[in-house]
Amino acid sequence: MTILIRLALAVLFLDELVVGFWNQAFPRSFYDHFPTVDLMPPFSEHYARDFGGATLGVALLLGIALVVPRRAYVVPAALAFSVFAVPHFVFHVEHLENATTGQAVFLTTANAAVALLGLLTVVLAGAGGRRDAGRRHPVTSGR
Repeated sequence: MTILIRLALAVLFLDELVVGFWNQAFPRSFYDHFPTVDLMPPFSEHYARDFGGATLGVALLLGIALVVPRRAYVVPAALAFSVFAVPHFVFHVEHLENATTGQAVFLTTANAAVALLGLLTVVLAGAGGRRDAGRRHPVTSGR
């Protein structure tokens, strides 16, 4: 179970790190080149940098949980990601009118995958804590 949680954290961390850094450091490039972002005009550097910074903050939490995979870190990090990812998925599902069929499939699939991965990480880390109560386990122990 630990390896599955760590793999999930690694994927989520890398996703947030890349998206956050690109948006924070190069907001215009992110808007112009990240798939489907330009479907929601207009470009706002302020909004892009704010989103990039917040995304890097979530990446930091995921990175800590990846390096120190204790339930006390994994669950809050995955929940923080999910608080963003689930509404983000819902928003895009409800706003596909300007997307091509390929873009709509990409948006729906990619956003569903990461949202589900975040929730799965919460469930796996939380379930492991209940199942292994009293035993020290790196992902499930709060110690």
